[in-house]
Amino acid sequence: MFRSLINDAKSAAVSVLAKYAVRASVAVPFLVAAGFGTAALTLVLAERLGALSAYCIMGGAFAAIGLIAALAVTVKEQEEEVADAAAERDDTAEVATDAAAQAAVQLPLALLGTLLTTPLGPGTALGGAKAIGRNLPLVVLLALVAFLFWPAEATSADETSQAEDPATPPEPGAAQWRPRNGMDRQAAA
Repeated sequence: MFRSLINDAKSAAVSVLAKYAVRASVAVPFLVAAGFGTAALTLVLAERLGALSAYCIMGGAFAAIGLIAALAVTVKEQEEEVADAAAERDDTAEVATDAAAQAAVQLPLALLGTLLTTPLGPGTALGGAKAIGRNLPLVVLLALVAFLFWPAEATSADETSQAEDPATPPEPGAAQWRPRNGMDRQAAA
């Protein structure tokens, strides 16, 4: 079991490394060309402005490019962190709700199976049935509370969000009220 998991991880790592190696092999000629272009630009600036000025201009240009690249990477990382946090929050809530619903559905059958397979199971089951019968109002109350916390279907939430979103087009045949210039024509009449 763990061997297949380790093999999957190795193949994923090799795949990622191969992808970046291919990208790097494509980038190498462009980096060499950029180096020659930088050298040529430095020579042109040195002839026109002098060596010291040319080197200062090239250094400043590379510093500006570096600052812009650092700013772009920082903004991108912050956006990814916000998106990851939102996805983690949504996924965690969804997984917890699904796990709770699945456990609630499977728990009674699991308890009954465990109870009936023990040597004293049938007698204990009868005693439990008597206890539930004596406390029937409490059991009904707990069932109602469980029903209130039962997860809703996703389609009803989607319909509600679509009805509240003003950017979505209305249903065909639905009555529309659109005041023009902020005034209601019926109120004005």
